[in-house]
Amino acid sequence: MNLSLRLGALAVVAASLLRAEPALTIYNANFAVVREIIPLNLEAGTGEVRFSDATAHVEPESVILRDPAGKAAFQVLEQNYRNDPLTQQLLLSLFEGKELDFLVKESQKPDVIVRGRVIRSGYQPHSPQAMQRYGNAYYQSQMAVVSATSQPIIEVEGKLQFQLPGVPIFPSVGDNTILKPTLSWKIASPKAVKLDAELAYVSGGMSWDADYNLVAPEKGDLVELTGWVTIDNQSGRTFENAGIKLMAGDVQKLARGQRGEAAGAGNLRMRASSYAQDGSEPQFAEKTFDEYHLYTLQRPATLRDRETKQIEFVRAGGVKSQTLYVYDGLQVGPQHRGWDARTIRENADYGTQSNPKVWVMREIKNSEENRLGMPLPKGRLRFYRRDHDGRLEFVGESEIDHTPKNELIRVYTGNAFDLVGERKRTNFRVDSSNKWADESFEITVRNRKKEPAEVRVVEHLYRWTNWEIREQSEEFEKKDAQTLEFRVTLKPDEERKIRYTAHYSW
Repeated sequence: MNLSLRLGALAVVAASLLRAEPALTIYNANFAVVREIIPLNLEAGTGEVRFSDATAHVEPESVILRDPAGKAAFQVLEQNYRNDPLTQQLLLSLFEGKELDFLVKESQKPDVIVRGRVIRSGYQPHSPQAMQRYGNAYYQSQMAVVSATSQPIIEVEGKLQFQLPGVPIFPSVGDNTILKPTLSWKIASPKAVKLDAELAYVSGGMSWDADYNLVAPEKGDLVELTGWVTIDNQSGRTFENAGIKLMAGDVQKLARGQRGEAAGAGNLRMRASSYAQDGSEPQFAEKTFDEYHLYTLQRPATLRDRETKQIEFVRAGGVKSQTLYVYDGLQVGPQHRGWDARTIRENADYGTQSNPKVWVMREIKNSEENRLGMPLPKGRLRFYRRDHDGRLEFVGESEIDHTPKNELIRVYTGNAFDLVGERKRTNFRVDSSNKWADESFEITVRNRKKEPAEVRVVEHLYRWTNWEIREQSEEFEKKDAQTLEFRVTLKPDEERKIRYTAHYSW
């Protein structure tokens, strides 16, 4: 039959929509790509197909419905998405202008049925999230409408009342009841065809993160590293026996209703030889995909709605770590923020405040020689050390950024208890007419530990970029254009003073 003769006859296709197991690609910026295989039984002409198992956070404009084999020549003419939770107000809205029975209950009296006509249900289809998407002015105007029209109006015996006379009793509302988020399509097909179609869409409400636990022995810095992937499903749907992938890389994703806001997805790459050191089968497999990396769970897994699932993805022992002590005595107060270069050069008080704390830093080389050697995703890293009784004690935590292979992980975990720093300026002279300044400092570090300790003393030459050190008591290393580092090894209960003079010219 000619397709044009069927355009006015809308046939609702009774598709059971039984599907293969869903596939998920999850990003750590609160979104995922969901893929389904759904059977379509299309008649020649135009018909409607409904899918009522989408997530509650689907982005409707991202939906793709296609024949993966490329053989069926159907066309999606129209798509609709509804996600109205089934509430009393929603059902009342379906009966606006119609009569309903209301059950009236009073204490110590028999129940009474009152007949009333629904003049206004009070149902508001616009959610605050949807209204905010279109701007603050639209949001405020719609909120005013919501406030003014949220009360129902019921006519009982020819009189209007701004409340329900009792509990409404609804008859069956047929196929128009929306119990789940539902996608529906108006599809034109030149001929009757059965096919397994691919449905894919972007959904919010799902994310993943990485967490690391490092355990050190009572003495020494050889640590055991365990990494976990934590998957959070707040999408409004349970995925049974899903194929799960984690997309790794800084994938550009604009926030809905905004432009220019990107969502990074983390950087994750593992090799079986690196994270299955005990000989067990790795739970994930990694491969390069486009400019990113895909991290695939090797077995199906069920992600229930509002569930957090953790899966181990890396375990390594005998990893060398190094403990560093860093004293950065400079403390610039908030009153100095925004100062220009001239004010910094010539103000005598700038940079004279002292920070007494010595930082505890941990360094780990992410290399194969150090029993690692895989790109590690951004995540929280916790340190534990075993006490003499074998129990684990928490000794600090920090976050690592995305760390490629052969790069250095360096994190701050706290302040040293038995190492103390002190910084004071001993001289400052500035000659603005001849464009130079001299500044001298004395830095004192003390070791109250029972064993020797090396302290790295960091100094910032903040006055100007053109400088030279005229006097110094210790050798230093130039770290960058305006940073020096002195390394001093202190015996137990030793105190050391570092002195230097910087000459600036401009």
